[in-house]
Amino acid sequence: MKLNGNINMQNRTSIEAPSQCLTNPIARVIALVSLFFCSQLSFAQSPDAEQEIKDVSKIKWEWMAEKNVEALSGLFHERAKFVHMSGTWNTPRELDIIESGSIWYKKADVHDVVVELFGDTAIVWNRITLLAVVRGNEVSNEFTVTEVYQKAGDEWRLLDLTFSSVRDTHGIQQ
Repeated sequence: MKLNGNINMQNRTSIEAPSQCLTNPIARVIALVSLFFCSQLSFAQSPDAEQEIKDVSKIKWEWMAEKNVEALSGLFHERAKFVHMSGTWNTPRELDIIESGSIWYKKADVHDVVVELFGDTAIVWNRITLLAVVRGNEVSNEFTVTEVYQKAGDEWRLLDLTFSSVRDTHGIQQ
């Protein structure tokens, strides 16, 4: 409606400048909802990335059984931690223990694997039966092993390996 050749200012709809958009409550809600959905898509589990980290975890068990400290030293981050039933130590000590046979990870039967990806970080939970030789004695134990990896470029590096003693009926919830 025109009044004296001017637009009636009470009925007009304006388009706000970008700097003023987020002062509008509706624009704020739309922006937050959009941000939420975009962040959910960026953290979605990629089947390829999930399989890649499962393969890295699997080969790690093989290298540990073979006492392949050269390959393991490329996988283990230099500041990684290793949590065992008898203590927690760093990468050089874990590699020394493997190389000397103080702990020989003879065979890890993996029963369940669950992977969660968070950007360039992956957490892997393995439920395993571990056949090992510890200080000359062969032992078999049930564990849930938690592995934390970080991707640097094209390579996954192990940041943490934690053994949690569990019953054989223990399951990993997905």
